[in-house]
Amino acid sequence: MKAVFFSNISKIVVIAAAAGLLGGCATSGNPKDPIEGFNRAMFGFNEGLDKVIIKPVATGYEAVLPRPIQTGVANFFSNIADLMIGVNNLLQGKPGQAASDAGRVLVNSTMGFLGLIDVASSMGMEKHVEDVGQTFGRWGMSDGAYVVLPIFGPRTARDTLGLAFDVYTDPVGHVDHIPTRNVLLVTRVISDRAELLKADRIIEEAALDKYSYVRDAYLQRRRSLIHDGNPPRELDGSAEQEGDNKMAQAGESAQPAPTQTAMRR
Repeated sequence: MKAVFFSNISKIVVIAAAAGLLGGCATSGNPKDPIEGFNRAMFGFNEGLDKVIIKPVATGYEAVLPRPIQTGVANFFSNIADLMIGVNNLLQGKPGQAASDAGRVLVNSTMGFLGLIDVASSMGMEKHVEDVGQTFGRWGMSDGAYVVLPIFGPRTARDTLGLAFDVYTDPVGHVDHIPTRNVLLVTRVISDRAELLKADRIIEEAALDKYSYVRDAYLQRRRSLIHDGNPPRELDGSAEQEGDNKMAQAGESAQPAPTQTAMRR
């Protein structure tokens, strides 16, 4: 099992390195997206995979299962995610938030029946969103080139490197019983995709160029997350800053690649 994980990590890191190198030498109209041709091709591949396989399954999942069960499944995986979220908060120098994350796991794993019920949120313990890519960003690592990975979707070179660590440290991926592990992984993908179904229509209606919309929303949202919702001002003028804030908020619903959030947890 570990050999498979190391193989996957190696491939991801190679892609990250290639993206970074291409970002330094390729020419493009958008300096943040120097390999746009490749990225658009990968974006189209992911869209096709989603349309043919993942979205129909997620639609059926949403139609068949009662909402309370869907919520319980989402809460279960969210509780598992809080483990590494706490670690990343600690690595980012936020011990208070890390302690809160640990408290969430303890409360939800016991009082919440293995995380099926999010008791911690009702007790005022805030749910955080952290990953290794954000930790690297807090440490000062630059974004690098924007890249769209097959299956995993939009990333930056920095976030692709972080993804390698996220995949390896994913508790679900380390379940020794292979059938159980595979069921958990597939269920998480379907659950995450079902949660994004409502956002599909919003994105389709808002975007003349869906690729550009998802790219810009992703980059703005990542910047917002790294700075805990208060990114430093890049542009002068309140109107421009307001536009940045709206794009960051749009990123909340423009979650690309159906498996992206699943594998990141």
